[in-house]
Amino acid sequence: MEPPCPGCGYSYTALERAEIAPGLRSAAAAYGAILGTDVGQLREHRRSDIWSPLEYAGHVRDVYRTQESRVLQACAEDEPDFPSMLRQERVRELSYNTQEPAVVAAEIVASADSLAVVLEGLDEAAWERTGVYNWPVTLVRTVDWIGRHTVHESLHHFQDMDRLLRTGTTEDLITTEGG
Repeated sequence: MEPPCPGCGYSYTALERAEIAPGLRSAAAAYGAILGTDVGQLREHRRSDIWSPLEYAGHVRDVYRTQESRVLQACAEDEPDFPSMLRQERVRELSYNTQEPAVVAAEIVASADSLAVVLEGLDEAAWERTGVYNWPVTLVRTVDWIGRHTVHESLHHFQDMDRLLRTGTTEDLITTEGG
C-alpha cells in the first residue's frame, strides 16, 4: 500500500475496508460547513498555481463521481484503462469558481453517498477487481485502493480548503499541477 501522506498524514492501511463508505460520507458532510464561508473567500485565488477553496470543493465532488464510474467499470471489465478525469480542464470548463457553494456542498454529499452505496454492495471479489490508474503514474490499482484513495482525496482537500480559509497560507498545498 501507500506510505502515509506527507501533507495530511492519511494512512491507507489504517482504514479498515468496512470504514471506507462511512469515511466517504463523513468527509463529505464536513464540506457543508466549510462551504458556508464567505463566498468571496471561497472564490479567492491566493496563488496562480493553487485552486480556490471552491475549486477544491468542485474537484472533490467530481472525484466522487469519477471514482464511482471507475469502480463500476472495473467490476464490468477486465482490467480497464481508466480515462483521465481531466481535473484541470474541468475547473475551467465547468467554471467551478462560479458555482454556488451550497449547491456544490449538496452535490458532494450526494456523490459521496452514491459511491458509498456502490462500495457497500461489493463482494470480496469485486473489491479485488483492478484497473489501470494513470495518475500520477500508471499503475494497476484495485477497487479497494480506489475507495481508500477517494477517502484520502476527501480529507486532504478539506484540509487544503480549511488551511486556505483560516490562515491564507498555501504552504504544503498540492498545486493544481499535482491534484
